[in-house]
Amino acid sequence: MSSESSESEDLDAVLHAVSSAVLAVTRHLSVREVLGVIVRSAGRLLDARYAALGVPDDQGAFAEFVAEGISDEEWDAIGPTPRQHGMLGAMLREGVSVRLPDIRRDPRFESWPRAHPVLKDFLGVPILDGDEVLGIIFLSNKRAPGGFTEADQRLLTMFAAHAALALTNARLYERSRELTLVEERTRMARELHDAVTQKLFSLRLTARAAASLVAGDPVRAVRELDRVERLAGEALAELRAVIVELRPAELDRHGLAETLRKHVRLLDRLHPASFSFEEAPVCDLEPEIEAVVLRVAQEALHNASRHSKARAVGVRLGCEGGRVFLEVSDDGTGFEVAAAVGRGLGIASMGDRAEAVGGNVQVRSEPGCGTLVRMEVPA
Repeated sequence: MSSESSESEDLDAVLHAVSSAVLAVTRHLSVREVLGVIVRSAGRLLDARYAALGVPDDQGAFAEFVAEGISDEEWDAIGPTPRQHGMLGAMLREGVSVRLPDIRRDPRFESWPRAHPVLKDFLGVPILDGDEVLGIIFLSNKRAPGGFTEADQRLLTMFAAHAALALTNARLYERSRELTLVEERTRMARELHDAVTQKLFSLRLTARAAASLVAGDPVRAVRELDRVERLAGEALAELRAVIVELRPAELDRHGLAETLRKHVRLLDRLHPASFSFEEAPVCDLEPEIEAVVLRVAQEALHNASRHSKARAVGVRLGCEGGRVFLEVSDDGTGFEVAAAVGRGLGIASMGDRAEAVGGNVQVRSEPGCGTLVRMEVPA
């Protein structure tokens, strides 16, 4: 095969891989999802067993770190996102490409956490926007014998140059969404002030009028109290509508599954109990339904961490029969469900949230047998 033919095929492979990342900007809502597409594309492009992409923060460490070839269980065992050390730290500081037959023999190599997979041949290339390092692609353990070649390095460098466009576009898209969210929250604040505040003001005046009429004109007082009830119902409906619209910003940055995973990891670090997250493929959900699922999960996790005395708490998110399910289970002390309604565990509010989007919540628990909260919503 001629060198020109080989270079043409390499270019086609790069363009195909980059197109996947660019199209992800239009399909997904978060930069992290685009990072994942770039990592998978780079790993497939050069047939690497392990691929990762780190995005630097303002302190010279990684703000985001996405890896391919490592399971969630292995990540949990490995520990926190890499900081400023070893080869990764050196590449953050230097911003240049690195190709090694064995990373363990390089003087910049320090060590790995005990659960870290063993890496040998290594190729790292920065994603540059001018002089700014947008991220660094790391590949290791090429499946074909012989490790990474100089041609591989040129190919990944070409890919990184195009990936910079995809990443920049994703950031711009996300920032535009954030600006839209700010504008939307400002609009809702005005609506809250204009609609709900006026109703509450009318409610207060009507209640005062009813109180003054109780002794002298009880019939009219009853009519005023009926109006109080109606105004209170309207105010409650307005508040619920605004609350449903207040979609947490994390959902737009990371999506439902990643937001839940981050929340569970945080609880695992903060509490003595073990918190775990398991995700099966999830059907697409409307934004307001995602927000409700997240709120119910947070309520159930709060209860488990505060009241259950559990040793282990598990969260499952998945899709069955066209319905998305969320399960939060613990091996704690349990309780009588019927007696717990109204005790501040939020069981009624979780049910109300689910019903508002066409779903339902079931709570199963017995003293000494732990608790399971299961929510189902239509996809």
